[in-house]
Amino acid sequence: MRRVPATIVTGFLGAGKTTLVRHLLRRAEGRRIAVVVNEFGAVGIDRELLLGCGEATCREGDIVELANGCLCCTVADEFLPSLTRLLDRPTPPEHILIETSGLALPKPLLQAFLWPDVRTRVTVDGVLTVIDAAAFAAGRFAEDPAAVARQRAADPAFTHDNPLEEVFSDQLACADLVILNKADLVAADRLAASRRELERKLRPGVRAVVAHNAAVPATVALGLDAAAEDDLAARPCGHDLDEAHDHDDFSSMVVEFGAVSDTAAFFRRLRATITAHDVLRVKGFVDVPGRERRQVVQAAGDRIQHYFDRAWRADEIRATRLVVIGKKGFDGSAVAAALAD
Repeated sequence: MRRVPATIVTGFLGAGKTTLVRHLLRRAEGRRIAVVVNEFGAVGIDRELLLGCGEATCREGDIVELANGCLCCTVADEFLPSLTRLLDRPTPPEHILIETSGLALPKPLLQAFLWPDVRTRVTVDGVLTVIDAAAFAAGRFAEDPAAVARQRAADPAFTHDNPLEEVFSDQLACADLVILNKADLVAADRLAASRRELERKLRPGVRAVVAHNAAVPATVALGLDAAAEDDLAARPCGHDLDEAHDHDDFSSMVVEFGAVSDTAAFFRRLRATITAHDVLRVKGFVDVPGRERRQVVQAAGDRIQHYFDRAWRADEIRATRLVVIGKKGFDGSAVAAALAD
């Protein structure tokens, strides 16, 4: 029996994972594609973003959200039952896209595909790691994964000083294809240098492609036939010696308030708040009076994108609702007060 291919989409906060999944759904070419999307924290936004894409392939029953914890930490309780339910459908999907949270480690998720009940039914077609080109060019979230593995082997008690670099390293080390996204934000010469630097960090045979708005053809991103679950030893992970992985270095919160009449002033406040409180990620929806459609807000660092997607439904309460992610200890009360001002 043919195993269903699954593609894991990983990458740091705000790199463009959801945009990539939306792009691939739009170019499904008739294939039945199911999506499992994971959020850091108890409230999810990405499933709503996917359902708002306006495509027939973004069907509600085909998009499963896991918002009760990081996939790499809740594999048995959350991910495997959801995957089994998808496979047990009378007409199962022909391909599964799995979007991890920006703080997830891909290797524990890969190991789940070795479970006997799953191994005979699904294979990991490939791990796609999405990278913010501007952040990488600025030298953020970059580290040599091989050096990390060697240091951990020599000293099991070794820990990273920077959890962001730790997550980045593990995501990069697991990749079958790396997508250097948001290329339009980097000058051509610096982008070329970043790509060369990135390729030196990759495992043999792994390629990096440059993209704008995560527009990678399905023929490039899907059909890698990597069988990644059979290749775990070649994917070094800084947590291989750990019993578990936690996210105590990060925290998230939901800020909810009413309509925003002056959006220009709101986005100025948002940028100032992100800078003042070292916020890593903001995403959500804004209620703009007089507009039938909800406004999507995506911020990675102080770079903010916004656009209108679908119309507000008659059965939902219009409100501004934002998920804010930062390092542990950031002043959530001050953030909420500044944004709702």
